[in-house]
Amino acid sequence: QVQLVESGGGLVQAGGSLRLSCTASGFRFDDLNMGWFRQVPGKEREGVSCISWSGSSIAYADSVKGRFTISRDNAKNTLYLQMNSLKPEDTAMYYCAAGGRGFTPRSYNYWGQGTQVTVSS
Repeated sequence: QVQLVESGGGLVQAGGSLRLSCTASGFRFDDLNMGWFRQVPGKEREGVSCISWSGSSIAYADSVKGRFTISRDNAKNTLYLQMNSLKPEDTAMYYCAAGGRGFTPRSYNYWGQGTQVTVSS
C-alpha cells in the first residue's frame, strides 16, 4: 500500500536549521509531483513548497523563499525539505504529499502522518 513517512522534525531555536525527509513506498515515486505542507491547530493546511516529478519545476510559499529548499532523490524514493533560518512562525506539523499540483491540498492523493517542527524564540 501507499506510504509516506516523514522524519526530521524536532525542537530548534530560532535561526537554526532542520532537514525533513519523506520516504515513499507503494507507488512510482518518480511519476508524481510532491509537496510539503504545514498546519497549525485551528488553521488551514498551507503549502510550503512543491516539486515536479522530474525536479525541474519548484515553487515556494513567499513566507519561506530564500530559507527553505525542496529536493527529491528519485533513486531513493525520498523527498527533502532543508529549512534554514527558522522562525517561531514556522512552528507547525509538516506533511509531505504526493500526486497533486501546486499548493492545493485537495489535489494531492497521498499524505504522510506528519512531523512536528517547533521553533523557540
